[in-house]
Parts: sequence; C-alpha cells; structure tokens
Amino acid sequence: MSQVQIPAWAKEFEVVTEDSETMERNEEFEKLLDETSGGNFVEGEVYKGKVISVTDDFVMVDIGYKQEGLVFAKEFRNYDGSLKVEEGNEIEVYLEKLESHLGNLVLSKDKAEILKAWDKISEACEKGDPVKGTVIAKVKGGLSVDIGVKAFLPGSQIDIRPTKNLDKYIGKTMEFKVIKFNKKRGNIVLSRRAILAEERGKLRDETLGQIKEEMIVKGIVKNITDYGAFIDLGGVDGLLHITDMSWGRVKHPSNLLAVGDEINVKILKYDSSKERVSLGLKQVQPNPWEAAEENYVPGTKVKGEVKYVKDFGIFVELDDGIEGLVHVSEVSWTNPKGPIKGFNVGDEIEAQVLAVDVENKRISLGLKQLQDNPWTELAAKYPVGKEVEGEVKAIVDFGIFVDLGEDVDALIHHSDLSWTKKNVNLNDEFKVGDKVKAVVLTVDSELNPPKFCLGIKQLEEDPWKKIDERMPVGSVVEGEVVRNTDFGVFVELETGIEGLIHISELAEERVEKTEDVVKVGDTVKARVMSIDKAEKKIALSKKNAENADLGSYQAEEATTSSLAEKLKGFNIKDE
Repeated sequence: MSQVQIPAWAKEFEVVTEDSETMERNEEFEKLLDETSGGNFVEGEVYKGKVISVTDDFVMVDIGYKQEGLVFAKEFRNYDGSLKVEEGNEIEVYLEKLESHLGNLVLSKDKAEILKAWDKISEACEKGDPVKGTVIAKVKGGLSVDIGVKAFLPGSQIDIRPTKNLDKYIGKTMEFKVIKFNKKRGNIVLSRRAILAEERGKLRDETLGQIKEEMIVKGIVKNITDYGAFIDLGGVDGLLHITDMSWGRVKHPSNLLAVGDEINVKILKYDSSKERVSLGLKQVQPNPWEAAEENYVPGTKVKGEVKYVKDFGIFVELDDGIEGLVHVSEVSWTNPKGPIKGFNVGDEIEAQVLAVDVENKRISLGLKQLQDNPWTELAAKYPVGKEVEGEVKAIVDFGIFVDLGEDVDALIHHSDLSWTKKNVNLNDEFKVGDKVKAVVLTVDSELNPPKFCLGIKQLEEDPWKKIDERMPVGSVVEGEVVRNTDFGVFVELETGIEGLIHISELAEERVEKTEDVVKVGDTVKARVMSIDKAEKKIALSKKNAENADLGSYQAEEATTSSLAEKLKGFNIKDE
C-alpha cells in the first residue's frame, strides 16, 4: 500500500502503542482516512495514477486511494510483445471496480484512452474522416489496431482483395475509417478497404481520363486465370489475354506471370462506354517473326530446346516466340513413319532449316539431313536383280521385313511371294528368324518414304510367261475342278494356274446350276478358248472339248470372241 499523506488535523490520532484506547483511535483514524482518500473515487471515471510495479501479468497503479489498483499487462504490450510501461510512469486509468477478489482496485488503461479519445473518434466516424493507427496484433477474425485506443480491423476490411497473410500488416501504420463504434461497450470497428476503395475511385477516374489505344503503360498483375490475367493499371483493370502474352506458345499464364508482378503493357483496345481495356504484353516486344527469313535461312544449322514431342513430330523452340517443327518423316532416314524415340522435353538438339513460312509462322526443320543417308550406299550395294539372303525380322499383314545387316530392313510384299499361290498365310509360311533368299526389286531413295523391296517369286521364271506354248489356244487340256460359282467353275490346269469354264460353256443345253454338270474334285477336259497373260486369265470350254477337229473349233472363233466378252469382269487370279 502506498504512503498516504496524513492531514494536520489527524495528527492527534497518531499513537505509538497498541492499547484499547489506541485501537479505538486507529479505527477512528481509518474511518476519517476513508472519508478523505476514498470518498471521492467513483467507478466509471478516469483518474491519474503512478505506476509502482510491473509484472508479466499486471501493472500496479497508485491513484491516491487507500489501496492500489491492477491493470492487465496486455493493455501495455506492443505488437512485438514488449511492454511500453515502466515504474514511475504517470498514466490515466479507468476505475472499473473499487473492490475485487484480489483486494485491489480494478483499473483499465484501454478504457481510459477510449473515453479520452471518444469524442475525436465519434467525430471522425460521423464525418467520415480517416484516423491513423498502427497494427499491433493478429486476433481472431482480423487485426488489432492502435488508434490511441485499441480498435478491431476485420479481415474482410483489410484490403480490396481478399488477403490470407495477415502477419505482413503487423507493425504498419496506415489510415482507416471508423465504420462502427459502441461507446457503452468500448468497441471500435475500422476499415482500410474503404480508404483504398475511395483512393482507387479517384485513381480510376484519373486513369480513364488519360488512357488511349496504342499507349504503353505500367500495371500490376492482379489476378491470373486459365485464359489470361487481369492487370491493375491504377484503379482500372485491363484484360491481358493469353494469346497476347508472348509471340511464342504459352501453356498457362502462370508459367509467365505471377500475382504482384509489375509489367509494361500496350493498350490494344479501349471501350469507354463499357470501361473495358484490352492489353498486350507481346506487343511491347519486337515481333521475332519479322526477322525470321533473315535469321533462319533454309539449309542452315540451328540449335533449340525440345518443347513438345508428339506422334507427328517434335516442336523445337529456337528463340523467344519462335518454334520449328521436325516432322516425323524428317527425324530419321530409316524410320520415316516413327514412332519418335530418344527425345525428351528440355533436350537441346541441332537441326537443319528446311523451309520458312513467315505468314503462317511456321519453320520446318530436319534432323536426318545432318546424318549420313544410308540409302545412297544402299542403291549401289544392292542393284536390281541381285540375289540376297537375310533373316525374317518382322511379319506384318502386307508382307515380311528381312534384315540384310543394313540400317534399313527390306520388305517382301505378299504379292511377291509366289507366282501362283494366292492368299498366302504369312504366319504359316514364315517365322521370325527364318533365313530366306530373295531378289532385289527396288531401291528408291527418292520416294517418300524410300523403298527397299525384295521378291521371292522372282527367283523362278513366271509360269505365265510361256503359258501359250504349253497350252496353245484351241488345245484340249485336262484338270481338276477346284471351285464352283454361280457363273462357272474353276479348273486347276497346273499348280497354281487355273482356268474358268463359264456356265454357258459347260454343255450344249442350258445349265441352271454348275453342280448339275460337274462337282469339285471332278477331272474334266476343256478346250483353251483364250489366254490373257497380263491379267492371268484362261478361258475354257467343256462343250467344245468334244470337237477334236481343230478346224471345227476355228470355225467357231466368233463364238470364242463372244465368250471372251462374257468373261470380262471375272478375275480368275483373285477368285
């Protein structure tokens, strides 16, 4: 308890011993002391006091009452947690309670400051004038601000745009507007957003009055979307579309920009009636395609970074905004149809410029042009007609690929397997790893893709080449019926060589069904009516086979001519 100044008139009650008379005088003294030191103190008023001690929890203050008062230490803490009070400081405090369970007065520095500053804050709120304050702490739902008294700044009122990092505001001194207060409860609610919105409105009017199309202005990236970015030009937001960000390909705006970036942009279009502004970033930089013809001359070597690998080719970035395409057919001499292997995004590769199309912004590149062309030596090493032997490397629907020990595999098309066999089952005839002999048919590097073709049937003479010597027209031949059709029967005359007896040539009388005359497996005799070597067709007549007199047959050449007309359209080879 602080030492109380004893009035002169109370000196007579001062004693040094404690007898019954002394105790009575002391009680009377305490009563008089209460009347002088406590009778004028009223709860709810502000009093001056002196700090007599400071702890982590409380600050003890003597206001001249018979007992000291306590103020919570948190009311004296700075935003960094330090205490801004020392013993001996004189302060004003608000008397909340004369008595408490601790036996001390209950005091409040904050409420004293609120009462002191209330008139000023009330006036600022009514007039809409800003107040200056310092953010001192992060609290639930927002920030605590010291404006002379503690006030609350809700998170929604901190900025025009939502903000998650509240810590960055602690310690900053800014202006606010008082948007709500309650004198009875001592609550004050602030808004920084209102100040910013007002400033932004003034700045917006100023900006809109100055901007013109083709101007280059500074802006700050405010927001990023999939299709572009919104740029704050100073109270006015402009749209920077993804297609106007770079002369090159932009996968996503976030790959090029970040919120908060300051950039120079060009005003492409300004609609004053709707207050819409379209911006361009690439238009601030020179168009790299304007010098593309000079920088990328066909035939020159260039280096670039692989940006994309697709089934149809490789996209290579040669410079900012300049990409070239290596088509799959230009990757390798030996694998013109792909798939593309051995290339990854980010690889640096060297290529040759093949063509430049500035208007369509296309550059064609080639990789194989920087490699030795195996086809050049291949043509000299494998002349047409040369017999070779190799190993079956792959079996496909249209033939087999043969490895001759070169970079290029040779193809034997199914049509070059046999002169006479049709519809050969490749998987039954060949297995991967089989050794096969063949004849070189074609080595053509000028074709796209180039071709290296072999043939097996060419190892033997074409049996159709001298068919007319073995089966001259007019001769009678014998063979086995192998197929019946609605229009006639096919007769195998030699291995793989068939002739057709049209239904009209089966018998003298009219035939409705070929099965009524001959059946598959029957051996029949027939006269050769005509031979077409090019189409590999032989027309036969069973009814004329009985005329052993060749002269008689020759007399019927007109009939033969008529039959040839009937056989048109029937492909003996394919049936």
